Amino acid sequence: MAKDSPIEWTHHTFNPWWGCIRVSQGCKHCYADTWAKRFGDDLWSARSERKFFGDAHWREPLKWEREASQSGVRRRVFCASMGDVFENRPELDAHRARLWQLIECTPSLDWLLLTKRIENVRTMAPWTHSWPANVWLGATMENQTAADERVEELLQHNAAVRFVSAEPLLGALDLTPWLSAKLSRRIDWVIAGGESGTEARWMDPAWPQGLRDQCLAHGVAFHFKQWGHWAPAELIEETVAAKSRRVTLRQAGGLIDLVRVGKVKAGRVLDGQTWNQFPTSAI
Repeated sequence: MAKDSPIEWTHHTFNPWWGCIRVSQGCKHCYADTWAKRFGDDLWSARSERKFFGDAHWREPLKWEREASQSGVRRRVFCASMGDVFENRPELDAHRARLWQLIECTPSLDWLLLTKRIENVRTMAPWTHSWPANVWLGATMENQTAADERVEELLQHNAAVRFVSAEPLLGALDLTPWLSAKLSRRIDWVIAGGESGTEARWMDPAWPQGLRDQCLAHGVAFHFKQWGHWAPAELIEETVAAKSRRVTLRQAGGLIDLVRVGKVKAGRVLDGQTWNQFPTSAI
């Protein structure tokens, strides 16, 4: 859990527990698993126990609620960065029930529930036609296969905001069938980003550019979170060492070099701009 989270699209993070199971290609180099292992926790398998927390941990969002209510400025809470709220394990049911109660009693906080298991929302979330106004529901879609499997299920739910997290973005992604303003329910927000970490896979610049262009064409908010561990060489201000790993891609405009420089140096500028858009439908 973190107040004032470093994640660019949220203010705070809250984890009702730590631990998960890998379910798709986007999970291959899970940052949460790597982070947990730094604390000596082995939590990422079907056999592993989940790590739970005490009452002091659960009271923290109540403090954030008071601060947001007193200031009149809403705060976004990403839940959960170290697991998946909709993982299907019986021992999580009581903690999920406690989370639903916490969400309903913190109306000044917008809760961002991001999952790779969107198919479980229907049976696990307590809300059907009427969702709390402070719940944003998102699904991770790292490639077109994941999008084709998950978008329709995401759009079935009447959350205040329905969003897509295309991070790590592992392939070209066409979301246009689900972005039109003519739809009764559409994607309200798209987050895109490359993979970080020493084993990170590179991201073709055409992939986030394509998502950005789709969003602009349909008036949907777009947020570019990061290049990740790899970035176009032309974006790196300092001289890239000759021994640095690089990949050369062929695009319509010619060749482009990607270099492995790390998340901090890679930054998050896309075509000369930092994309920090948020959904207008948010309260």
